Amino acid sequence: MMATEAKKIWMDGALVDANQAHIHVLSHTFHYGVGVFEGIRCYDTPEGPAIFRLEDHVARLIASARLYKMPIPYSAKEIVRAIDETQLANGIVPSYIRPIVYRGEPALGVKNMKGRISLAVAAIPAKKYLGEGSDTGVRAKISPFRKPHSDAIPSFAKSDGNYTNSYLAGTDAAQDGYEEAILLDQNGFVAEGSGENIFLVRGDTLYTPGTESDILLGITRSSVLTLAEDLGYKVVSKLLSVNELLTADEVFFSGTYAEIAPVKEVSHYTIGDGKPGPMTREIQQLFYRVVSGKEPKYARWLHRVGPTVAAPAVTTSRRAPSRNAA
Repeated sequence: MMATEAKKIWMDGALVDANQAHIHVLSHTFHYGVGVFEGIRCYDTPEGPAIFRLEDHVARLIASARLYKMPIPYSAKEIVRAIDETQLANGIVPSYIRPIVYRGEPALGVKNMKGRISLAVAAIPAKKYLGEGSDTGVRAKISPFRKPHSDAIPSFAKSDGNYTNSYLAGTDAAQDGYEEAILLDQNGFVAEGSGENIFLVRGDTLYTPGTESDILLGITRSSVLTLAEDLGYKVVSKLLSVNELLTADEVFFSGTYAEIAPVKEVSHYTIGDGKPGPMTREIQQLFYRVVSGKEPKYARWLHRVGPTVAAPAVTTSRRAPSRNAA
């Protein structure tokens, strides 16, 4: 079933109507951007809806929250159950699922840690994040905004505040007519897109920036590395110069929302012959078969969703209703 919008949102142990899912205007996260989140996809498969690499996303959510000193008051299993419950309540397939951890009021004061830690989960219809370019190739601009060094803002955490940098890069690119931005690290090496990791192909080798370029360790990125090696390609993680990017045979983005998106142009430089390349296509097609449940070898990456997970995620006695709901 496809829905036009979310119907229910999970907030601190209860499903509420989407139009009632409010937080207080003085919530700490609203003022200072100290929150963490995940983007997760649920796909239709022959065995029913399945969430791609759910447990890995939940593990990263918990790790991100720990780094920001935001202990989540739910276990990994309870978070998984909350996501299942939200997916079932909305009945959207394919869907994009957004769990977010945030700190409530009292808020004012950057180092104020007294606000309650809350968890909310939403599910909305999935779409092609980069539009038609997801199939035909996107145009990307090298951004004037650099990725912050991880000594300043930890890149391993998927945090709200990190995405102000992505916003600046993405809107700058959009205003110049590009579909996406490519950010460089503080030393001028290629880092990532505004919401994706990046790969480039030279000959029969697949290259991608490593942790030294202050990237987010994307879960789709990890999947691509595995799939490429399974297809027999050599995979190298290293510092990548702008020259290597502009002269690559192929370039593509990877991300939960973007999936596998070929890049046909970078800052007016045509990549290859201006069309998605053969390695990109092979990896992209295998990825789509995997997420749609057509590759048994990777069944471990698919978390099945069904009526058996419809029980409440937590007991009502565990926590009182959120003070952040207005």
